[in-house]
Amino acid sequence: MLLGSVLNPINSTIVSVALVPIGVALGAPPAQTAWLVSALYLATALGQPVMGRLIDLFGPRRVFLVGTGLVGTGGLVGTLAPNLGVLIVARIILGFGTCAGYPASMALVRSEARRTGHDSPASVLTALAVAGQTVMVVGPLLGGLLIGVGGWRATFALNVPLAAVALLLGLLRLPERAGPGPAPRHERIAGRLDLPGMALFAAMLIALLLFLMDLRPDHWYLLVVTFVAGVAFARRELRAATPFIDLRVLGGNVPLLATYGRALVAYVVAYGFLYGFAQWTEDGYGLTPFHAGLVQIPTALMAITVSVATGKRSSVRGKLLTGAVGQIVACLLMLTLGADSPLWMLLVVALAFGVPQGSNSLGLQNSVYHQADPERTGSSSGLLRTFSYLGSLVATATTAASYGQRADTHGLHTLAWVMLAAGVLYLLLTVFDRTLRHATTDR
Repeated sequence: MLLGSVLNPINSTIVSVALVPIGVALGAPPAQTAWLVSALYLATALGQPVMGRLIDLFGPRRVFLVGTGLVGTGGLVGTLAPNLGVLIVARIILGFGTCAGYPASMALVRSEARRTGHDSPASVLTALAVAGQTVMVVGPLLGGLLIGVGGWRATFALNVPLAAVALLLGLLRLPERAGPGPAPRHERIAGRLDLPGMALFAAMLIALLLFLMDLRPDHWYLLVVTFVAGVAFARRELRAATPFIDLRVLGGNVPLLATYGRALVAYVVAYGFLYGFAQWTEDGYGLTPFHAGLVQIPTALMAITVSVATGKRSSVRGKLLTGAVGQIVACLLMLTLGADSPLWMLLVVALAFGVPQGSNSLGLQNSVYHQADPERTGSSSGLLRTFSYLGSLVATATTAASYGQRADTHGLHTLAWVMLAAGVLYLLLTVFDRTLRHATTDR
């Protein structure tokens, strides 16, 4: 479970320090290498709820094994890729493949609680938070180490042994069936999957993400496509006997919707720092990819420390408020950086961003676990990741718009102001959410 949950955040972040070397090696400008980030986010944002729904229907084991196999395939394709186009395809494969780990883990935790009659201990959810979200800050460091040893292709090759180990452990240890009921009959599979609903959801999400990835006035038609597909999707789901996303249940679950909103703005901040700060340390400050990764070690250590420390506390609201205040403080510190800043200031900023990273990931995960319909834990957990990656796409588009052709200090400060606004919105969404006052990790 832990290894499967690591695959997505590692692949999301390891490329942050590899974009410059890949661009140099393949002769691609930043506007083109940015598709390596966006392609994985697009596949992940679409694939998370799809994988989650499949897990709800067929159980975690089958979907986990198929997804892990795709991760190994994507890693191999990326390692041998002759050009940027093939690399983008590899990232898409990795995006879909890594979607299975986290919702499968959450579904397994829920099914074990049902089997034993005892709610899952906070330590299990804390471990998943550290593996599934907090470990993403290790990606830049790991990427810098791999590039230093074996070049940028090593960041793709890493997926092959990781997928092999996860596949073997999944075959040996995951239960044959851990879900809400017996596996569906083959003749009823198509109906229970709600393929038309999935297609409309995909059309809506792809149009929206393409607009966010390249914010230009002449792309207004993508918003029209998003709206039309969204209306058709809503009509379909409200009438379907077995909807892909049960909007009737979701619409009545205001606390869960608020959690998804917080996830979106939280990851505007998190990924804005992850990619924007990493690019600036290389291009604007002059560090190598290896040293840019080293600078983010404090973020990883602080995030893991905060997750472990706050995981023992029962108050979900306390975790979210800690993350909210931490984001604002970290963004303010980011505004003080310049090309002549001492190295220790970069380390302080990296340390500050570790606080919200550790606290938010755990608080959001705990919220979904207790707010979601138990029969749809997989798809609800997948939607949490979808909203997280919507936030990451907003962060990616904002980073590209802030930097232009070069990641300079002016662009860093522009990005920091946008992140600060998102952090303030996150704080307001948390402070005025009365449903959090009595929410705890233990029931």
